[in-house]
Parts: sequence; structure tokens; C-alpha cells
Amino acid sequence: MSAVTKEDAALEELFMQLKKEFVSKKKVDPKTVRARFLAHVKQGQKSKFTYKRVGVFVLVPVLSILVVAAAVVAAAYKNELIEFVQGQKCVVENNLIVSELTRPVFNCELCRNMDRIERIANISRQEFLEKYAYTTVPVVITGATDSWKALDTFNYKYFKKLYTSMTGGMKEMSEACQFFNWGYPFETLEEVFNMTDARAKLEPGEDSWYIGWSNCHTETARELRKNYERPYFLPEESESSRLDWIFMGWPGPGAFLHIDGVSRPSWQAQISGRKKWTYVPVPECAGICKDKYEAIVEKGDIIIFDSNQWYHATFVMPGEISITIGSEYD
Repeated sequence: MSAVTKEDAALEELFMQLKKEFVSKKKVDPKTVRARFLAHVKQGQKSKFTYKRVGVFVLVPVLSILVVAAAVVAAAYKNELIEFVQGQKCVVENNLIVSELTRPVFNCELCRNMDRIERIANISRQEFLEKYAYTTVPVVITGATDSWKALDTFNYKYFKKLYTSMTGGMKEMSEACQFFNWGYPFETLEEVFNMTDARAKLEPGEDSWYIGWSNCHTETARELRKNYERPYFLPEESESSRLDWIFMGWPGPGAFLHIDGVSRPSWQAQISGRKKWTYVPVPECAGICKDKYEAIVEKGDIIIFDSNQWYHATFVMPGEISITIGSEYD
């Protein structure tokens, strides 16, 4: 089963078409771009998303969000409403709509002369702070996890044993943490760990899969952090999020094009496998920055970027299972 639905693909195609329409414009008004995007999307079919809060699931048509979206555009993105939308635990099937409404306006000068995503080894804290830490410019730090135990311990069986053996771990995961199936047929992390061994190993004839989740279970977090370290190049004074983000899956489509609703830059370490990242600048940067940037992240690398400023998608490259762990920092 493909991780990208027809509706997702249609939205991504529309997004790129609208970007190209503005390439010849010398001045691009971000509000005009957003309003144009919403005007097109409003004509689409109804879709539903799951709104999860305090363990309660409510299904709401996306078109009802578009009514609110139009109000936000008309009200010049009132801060109160934007903060409300960003603060919810939700998964939107076609979340480009809400993402485009709530993200901050990007400073396109940051990618005007950017022609590729750099790969750097042994970067110093000072250089990282000056060039990448808070500039929103993506970068791959190579060999950054060579001393981590996770390279030898993290695998499907490890995570299955960890979450199924921890008292209350699976219950808290389903009630308070986030789970992303990226279009694959799993509704919870528990379902992932109940799949057959053949599918888990992607034996011949089995379908590929890719999922992600946030870990908000304290005891599990302590165990996870015995296997990895704080990236050595992060500024000494910065604090990391208490949440771990884990993504795992076999070759094929990973995360579809999206922007995250987080307020801090992120790092993601490639523990196993190889993954291609595609970054697309936001609409107001059309004609200023390249249409897209790509980076291959190898086992042992860490990629740094601001997931609230770049549209991004992933694809697991042929080979072994891809496992990554990451977090945000300030």
C-alpha cells in the first residue's frame, strides 16, 4: 500500500504548480499565495482528520476547518487562533492546508544563494552555532553517532520488547503520545508490534511499511537514552525537548510532503539504513530559492533543520530497515 494517497499527491502537485506560477513575479505577497492555495483546496472533496485530546477521538470534516481557515486569512492570522491550532494533538490527512495557514513567514534570504544541503564532519560547537543552529539552514553532520550504543541495539525487536514490557507504556502511548502511520494500515503502535514476524522483517511477498511516533512515557525515555547521547555539536546552553521522535520502516515512501507544528529546530539521527530527504521552500520563496533540495542521510549521520519552516518529505533508500531517533532543541 502506498504511503501517499491520491488526495495527498494532488495537493502536493497543486502546491508546486502554485509555486511555479509565482516564479516570474518580483514581489510575492505571502497572504496572496496562501489565499490562492486555499481557494483551490476548498474546491476539493471532503476529508476527515482525527482530533485527539485527553484520549477522546472526534472525527471532523476538513471543510469545517477551511471555514476557520478563511476567517484566519481574513483576520490576518490572529495569534490566538494560530496558537490554538498549533497546540492541538492532531493528524490531518491533507494537512498542507492547516500547515500553510499556521506556519511563520520564512525569510527567503536564507536560501537565496543556497544550492545544496551541506555534509560536514567534525563540526565545532562554535561553527554550528554561527552557521546552522538557529538559521533554519539544513545541514547533515556525518559520523555524528559513531559512539552511540543505539547503532547496535536499536531494531524492531528492541522497540517491541521495550514497549510491551514497560508497565503502562503502551497505554500511555495510545492515550497521550502521537503516532503517524503515513498512509500504511496501522492505527496504533500496538498494532505495529503485533504484526507478523514475516512482515516485520519484510520477507519476500510482504508489503513494506513506515511509521513514526513520539515517546512521552518517562520510564521508556530513560531506557532509550541509555543508548544515545546528546549530539556533541549542540550549543551548551540549549535545552532539548523531553520528547523522543522515532521513525522506522523499510524501503519506499516515508513521510509525505508536510510542515511540522513545532516551534524549535530539530535533529534526527540515522541509526540504521539510509533515507533521502526532500526539502521544498515555502511559496513566498518561489523565484528566490531553488524549487527543492535533496539530501541522503547515511547510517551514523545526523540531519539538522527547522521542520516548521521547510516543507519536507522522506524516502527510505534500498537496503536495510531505516531507524531514526530525534528531538527538538532551543
